[in-house]
Amino acid sequence: MTIDTDLEAEIQRLLAEHDRIAEQGITVQRRDHLIVLGGEVESAQRRDEICQQITTHFPDVQITCDIGITRTQAPSEVEEIS
Repeated sequence: MTIDTDLEAEIQRLLAEHDRIAEQGITVQRRDHLIVLGGEVESAQRRDEICQQITTHFPDVQITCDIGITRTQAPSEVEEIS
């Protein structure tokens, strides 16, 4: 990792090219001295796998995983519109 902007590009490349991740919908943002991963995935297990792979590949970088879980099931309640 040479330059700060290269770090974000390296993380994006790993997200897209890693055989177990292959994820292009995750954002990578630098905030002060840490990297924040954002976006949404279909399960907590997938989110944890992504965060674990990134922290393993970049052990000297402080990573915050702010990836949400997309609801993949139909709503269980009817939404009342007034």
